Amino acid sequence: MTSPTDKILASGEVPAPTGHTTQLNGAPVASENVSITAGPQGPNILNDIHLIEKLAHFNRERVPERNPHAKGHGAFGELHITHDVSQYTKAKLFQPGTVTPMAVRFSTVAGEQGSPDTWRDVHGFALRFYTEDGNYDIVGNNTPTFFLRDGIKFPDFIHSQKRVGPSGLRSADAQWDFWTRTPESAHQVTYLMGDRGTPKTSRHQDGFGSHTFQWINAEGTPVWIKYHFKTRQGWETFTDAEAEEMAGKNADYQREDLFNAIERGDFPIWDVKVQIMPFEEAETYRWNPFDLTKTWSQKDYPLIDVGYFVLNRNPRNFFAQIEQLALDPGNLVPGVGLSPDRMLMARAFAYADAQRYRIGPNYRQLPVNQPLHPVNTYSHQGPMAYQFNPADAPVYSPNRFDKGAGYLDDGETSSSGVSYGQAADYYVNPDPHGTDLVRAAYVKHPEDDDFIQAGILYREVMDDGAKARLVDNITNAMRGISEGVEARVYEYWTNVDAELGQRVREEFAKKK
Repeated sequence: MTSPTDKILASGEVPAPTGHTTQLNGAPVASENVSITAGPQGPNILNDIHLIEKLAHFNRERVPERNPHAKGHGAFGELHITHDVSQYTKAKLFQPGTVTPMAVRFSTVAGEQGSPDTWRDVHGFALRFYTEDGNYDIVGNNTPTFFLRDGIKFPDFIHSQKRVGPSGLRSADAQWDFWTRTPESAHQVTYLMGDRGTPKTSRHQDGFGSHTFQWINAEGTPVWIKYHFKTRQGWETFTDAEAEEMAGKNADYQREDLFNAIERGDFPIWDVKVQIMPFEEAETYRWNPFDLTKTWSQKDYPLIDVGYFVLNRNPRNFFAQIEQLALDPGNLVPGVGLSPDRMLMARAFAYADAQRYRIGPNYRQLPVNQPLHPVNTYSHQGPMAYQFNPADAPVYSPNRFDKGAGYLDDGETSSSGVSYGQAADYYVNPDPHGTDLVRAAYVKHPEDDDFIQAGILYREVMDDGAKARLVDNITNAMRGISEGVEARVYEYWTNVDAELGQRVREEFAKKK
């Protein structure tokens, strides 16, 4: 019996071809090897249709790469739920005993498609679950935090990490100039410059949803949650020098490692856990729980077991099933929702829009992006539409036909003057601190500070060896910065921890 995961992998695959080749319209090809010319030494003719089509299609084989997270790889498998969390969420995929087919894409943030995947970087950890209620995506990283708390800063951040200016080179000065002028980045930069910045393989790292999400149970009671994915393979990391050495030896080291592990039957597994915060406690927790630059202490909110996922199938075609896998944090299902996390809300727009740009407005019709559940939508037409509605299906709502409407609609009218009340399908927040449209900073909580958790990470989590490596990695990454930015870097790390700032100053003085 074919499993749901195998059906997903097989979707869109054509039968194994045999015999003579054809043109794309199905007509036979005379030769794949010799083009038509005007005489033995003459020019090619414009109406050598197969030559023109073959070259034109070749020129268009690549879609635009993702701006961040361009270099990536992935696999498929299943999510297994082993514990009962139904008191917190009604989402079908999280009910006890449920097995859900899934896909994973691992990536780096700053590099291009051809860049080494062992460069020091935050590593993307993005999951898709093909559930009974549609596709649910958790688009996270191998760190529990991020550099920013407001999506409006995201283009500036990425620009500072990418190639700049007339040289077309990445700039340490631009990176540190942005980071030191954006103090909220301190917690994530501390993670980045620590061991987590250079995981040895995708299999030997933890993953995080990073954002705060919401779960809603069958009674409509909400809680705030954070996802943690704990590798059973154990943590393995490169040193700075080892990561650079491997980048020169094999730019695809992590991609190759995951593929080969699955091929030999060494299937990687991650335990799925969550932190759960009662809804009302978000108002009084010691720092804003929706701030992506912050974590929740596991002493305050311990990890709760949910289940595990296993990656046991490689893609059958990398381009079709990994490069065109269009992950999107706006892909939600009943029982899960967003939160007032501004980065999350910005990503819920930006990710889908990036896919519309890369692979067209009908990217969800690609086999790897189709949900298991049938789609019933009024969206239609557009470039590369290869699904279409029946001839008698209406293209507007409301209508006199049986196509239907939303589950709150009456299906007969446009609901003019009718209020549906709170939009509980996204997030329930009865006190959003005012209903006026404002541009306001995050609401400060008692212990909020941009550097406090970075300092805790350094002083209370890292041992002496990790601290030494952190200092070495920071000062390695400072090579090429200007004198003015150098002074800001020392101030930045002194704000994290006075001793750390002094050690960075002394170590960089040796390397200059």
